[in-house]
Amino acid sequence: MLIQVDMPSPSKKKPPSFFETLFAFGFRPLYLLSAFWAAFSVLLWVFAPHLIKGNMGSMYWHAHEMLWGFIATIAVAFLLTASATWTGRHPSKGKHLAGITALWIVARIGYLIPGQAAFIVAALAEIGFFAMAAIALAKVIFGAKSKQNYPVVYALVGLGLANLAYLLAIYLHGYHWIMKGYHIGLLLMAFIALLVGRRVIPFFASRRVQDVEIPRHEKSGKYQLIITALSIALLVFGLHKIAAIALVALVAITWFQLFQWKPMKVIHMPLLWVLYVSYFLLGLGLLFAALFFAEIQLPMNLRPAAFVHIIGMGGFAVMIMGMITRTALGHTGRPLEASRLMVASYVLMVLAAIFRLVALWTGNAMGSLHLTASLWILAFIFYLWQFTPILTSPRVDGKPG
Repeated sequence: MLIQVDMPSPSKKKPPSFFETLFAFGFRPLYLLSAFWAAFSVLLWVFAPHLIKGNMGSMYWHAHEMLWGFIATIAVAFLLTASATWTGRHPSKGKHLAGITALWIVARIGYLIPGQAAFIVAALAEIGFFAMAAIALAKVIFGAKSKQNYPVVYALVGLGLANLAYLLAIYLHGYHWIMKGYHIGLLLMAFIALLVGRRVIPFFASRRVQDVEIPRHEKSGKYQLIITALSIALLVFGLHKIAAIALVALVAITWFQLFQWKPMKVIHMPLLWVLYVSYFLLGLGLLFAALFFAEIQLPMNLRPAAFVHIIGMGGFAVMIMGMITRTALGHTGRPLEASRLMVASYVLMVLAAIFRLVALWTGNAMGSLHLTASLWILAFIFYLWQFTPILTSPRVDGKPG
């Protein structure tokens, strides 16, 4: 008698839907939308400012959208993703993440529409965006008693409050308060960038650089964050010159850490050198901020906006480009290898930061400004070209998320 043995059929697990894939982690929708917005908003600001008709006015709109609409949004995306690794708990996915994303989109559209009603709707949506993100982050971090990450929650709440102060100043026409709120928001974002950079750069470098010890600098990192928080508090109370002294100390710690991380060992590793360059430029921007708050005039003809652009473009944006490429590869199960498009986007971002300073140095010459904007926009087009299919597709290794 013949016995027929049926082999078990392979698992026919239903693949995740597009919605489940896109809203599996915060980095997927928010990296894509932020990259698009970074390019599109600069396109409007430089080449079609007449289309910016919202209540903010084009200059204040540009400043707001770069810091909160782009840079802070990337920070939210990264933290909503990284906190799952830190705590083993998922802060936001599915409908909750879709809701956060929808609020962000409403804010971006609302700020472009003329009228007080549109501004109020956009402001409420953005306040809701930061509140929902901060609450989700707090639940997993405080719930897991991940004490070393408590400062991240406080910084994100501070970013949201600084944004609220900025929007209130616009609404109440208190323009003398606008830049104070902006500078505080900038330093709060620097707090997050320094915290993240000090953790990830030595960690990434130690895994790639062979036979070289890369110190973590945990002790100096604590001093770094304390001094940053002190600088923010001093600015809140109007003690600008004392804040400048604190910022100089902050720069010294930042550059000391960078030197200890053996920068010459990573010059042939794009995924690393882009982070090293951003960390250096962040320190340089903080040094120029110290000079600004100390009211020290430089012999070169640099406008007061110089330190904002060195921090924002050289520090934040270059670091962002390095992080949104690396983490997008890692969290979708792909090898951590930089493609030619990725390296091109890194170079374009650094060049954009350099030519923005040239534009400020030469009195905002339109030629330099247009070149800067073109380099910036092209860098994000390269990112979107490579990563849109990656971020909208399931992980290649079949794992969740």
